[in-house]
Amino acid sequence: MDHDHSYKLLFSHREMVEDLLLGFVHEPWVRELNFNSLEKMNGSYVADDLREREDDIIWRIRWGQEWLYIYLLLEFQSTIDRFMAVRVLTYVGLLYQDLIRTGQWTADRRLPPVLPVVLYNGAPTWNAPEDIADLILPVPGGLERYRPRLHYLLLDEGRFSAQDLAPLQNLLAALFRMENSRTPSDVEQVLSALVEWVSDPLQDSLRRAFTIWLKRVFLPGRMPNVTFETLNDLQEVRSMLAERVTDWTKDWKQQGIEEGRQEGRQEGEAALLLRQMERRFGPLEESMRQRIRAADAETLLQWGDRILTATTLDAIFESTQ
Repeated sequence: MDHDHSYKLLFSHREMVEDLLLGFVHEPWVRELNFNSLEKMNGSYVADDLREREDDIIWRIRWGQEWLYIYLLLEFQSTIDRFMAVRVLTYVGLLYQDLIRTGQWTADRRLPPVLPVVLYNGAPTWNAPEDIADLILPVPGGLERYRPRLHYLLLDEGRFSAQDLAPLQNLLAALFRMENSRTPSDVEQVLSALVEWVSDPLQDSLRRAFTIWLKRVFLPGRMPNVTFETLNDLQEVRSMLAERVTDWTKDWKQQGIEEGRQEGRQEGEAALLLRQMERRFGPLEESMRQRIRAADAETLLQWGDRILTATTLDAIFESTQ
């Protein structure tokens, strides 16, 4: 819950949304945005069916003479939601219902565009379809034109390398770099740059949001036996890290050893499952092999149990599609 709340706090600041668009959406239309018009919308709206959505962040920005809406979904689950595209379609539809109800359409009574963004920080690489059309069975002969299409922008933190992110003077890139950091010195380097980037007195709220995330989510995850509640500023976090870098490096190395052992066990379980499945059902497609390698330990265990009774490959994956 702290992770969810701290990220929502961070993305309640326009600087984070601006850097998301400028640094991670490499499309021509971004150049036409008026970033001075960025405006956070009410995060809670009631759709016609009276279901409330309070978990997501909605911004709007002027695109030419019209508004463009940015619907930001934050995903902090350990397993990948294969049907995320269906959820996105539902949420965007609810947003459009709310815009219709409040009369927020264009001059010619059309609805504004919406950019759905899924921000994911789980360990397995995201492999779910990013367009709802890819989840629906294609039927030729004319029926295919009724198949809906809606694509979401996926930002999978683990896919970005330090080499890609390091040259960017970008708040979201800094956040990703810290999430993916391997050593305390990596964090110290990013933190030093971040302190400079948000030094303006008008950015006090943003600095506080980063401090909250660091002391309640990031640092406790790396140093579970240390108390950070007394830290109230980014500069204090940087100073503390510099003072204890030697001790922290030892602890992080030890954590790396434990993580390496866990990863090794998981790779072994995936290899065993692949052998068992190929002996029973024959050679597997590469996409299926990749899916097995990317699965977490609990999912591999479920699939391994089903191999004893399943008569088809589909039966093994039945409830984890």
